[in-house]
Amino acid sequence: MTLALKEAEKAAAAEEVPAGCIIINTAEDREMPVGAILGRAHNQTELLRDPTAHAEMIAITQAASTIGDWRLTDTILYVTKEPCPMCAGGIVLARVPTVVYGVPDPKRGGALSVFNILDHPDLNHRCEVVTGVMEDQCREILQGFFRARR
Repeated sequence: MTLALKEAEKAAAAEEVPAGCIIINTAEDREMPVGAILGRAHNQTELLRDPTAHAEMIAITQAASTIGDWRLTDTILYVTKEPCPMCAGGIVLARVPTVVYGVPDPKRGGALSVFNILDHPDLNHRCEVVTGVMEDQCREILQGFFRARR
């Protein structure tokens, strides 16, 4: 999560909503070691003028390119704030088995807070979800960003 926070700091410095994401390898049979970073990103919606340029979506694309497969089984996705419904949908489609996030998003959360996309019983894939990791640090970067904008 420390690396995801560093990505969130990059987003804040670029005047983007400070969310950061890291996807790591957990497969022992890949050419890269367990724990290797497969994708890393921060929000870039303003820079790219693209509403889909969320940290998770960019990191998923990078990770798929790195391993040469759209199925991101044997990975863990770390993100500083709860994925939105779009990102949660992308995570499910990519078959990410574990999602770890820092702070919930009570207005737009797609994992647990508003929508339960990551563990929805009618979907073909469900994720293990771990919440509250480095929650105080993740909350502070978001709150600081929005305080500065007011």
